[in-house]
Amino acid sequence: MPHAYHNPETIRGMATIRTTYIEAADCVARQLTEPAIAMAWDAPSALAEMTVGALAGHLANQIFRVEQMLAADPGPEPPISLLDHYARVEWIDAALDDEANAAIRRSSQEIAADGPVALASRVADAVRLLHSALPAEPTGRVVFLPWGPWSLTLDDMLVTRLMEIAVHCDDLACSVGVALPELPADAVEVAVMLLARLAVRRHGPASVLRALSRHERAPASIAAF
Repeated sequence: MPHAYHNPETIRGMATIRTTYIEAADCVARQLTEPAIAMAWDAPSALAEMTVGALAGHLANQIFRVEQMLAADPGPEPPISLLDHYARVEWIDAALDDEANAAIRRSSQEIAADGPVALASRVADAVRLLHSALPAEPTGRVVFLPWGPWSLTLDDMLVTRLMEIAVHCDDLACSVGVALPELPADAVEVAVMLLARLAVRRHGPASVLRALSRHERAPASIAAF
C-alpha cells in the first residue's frame, strides 16, 4: 500500500497531503527567519561537514525542489512506489565521504551562498507560489526526479519532502540551540509513519516493535537511515 501514509481512510481526519505539505512549508519559511540561524550561519551544524548555512540551504531545497518539479516534464516512465524509491536512492546507505553525500553538501552550500536573508526571501516567495500551485495540480499528477532518475506521484514525492522537512527542521533547531518549530501534527504523523516503515525494512519488525513497546529488550537503535 504505497499511498497509505496519506489515505484519509487510513488516518482519520488527516488533511490532504498537499495541504499538510503547504502548512509544513510555512513552518520552514518562518524558521529560516530565526535570528539565531543568521548569527551562526558559518558555524558547524549538527550534521557532520555541514555549516548551519548549508543545512539551511538543504532544508530550503525541500521547498525549491517541489517548485522545480511542478514546472518540469513528468518524464516518460510510470511512477514507482515510495519504498522502491528508497531502495534505489544512493545516499541512504552511503558513507559520509561518498559522492552521493558530498554532492548533497555541495548543492546545499550553493543554495545558501547568498546568505540567510536572501535564502529566507527565496523560500517565502516559493511557498507563496506553492499555496496556489499545489491545490491546482490534478489527482494522480506525476513528477520526475532528475537525480534518480525516475518518477513518483506528486503526493508520494510530497511525503518524502515532509519527512525531510521534519528531520531537518530539528537538525537546524539543534544546531543553533532553539526549540523545534511546532510542525503540523499531520506532517509529523506522515514523517513518523514513513520513517517507521523504513526502519522496519532496515532492522526488521521485531526490533522496531520492541523499541516502541519494550524498553527492556529494545535494540540500541532503530534509526531509519
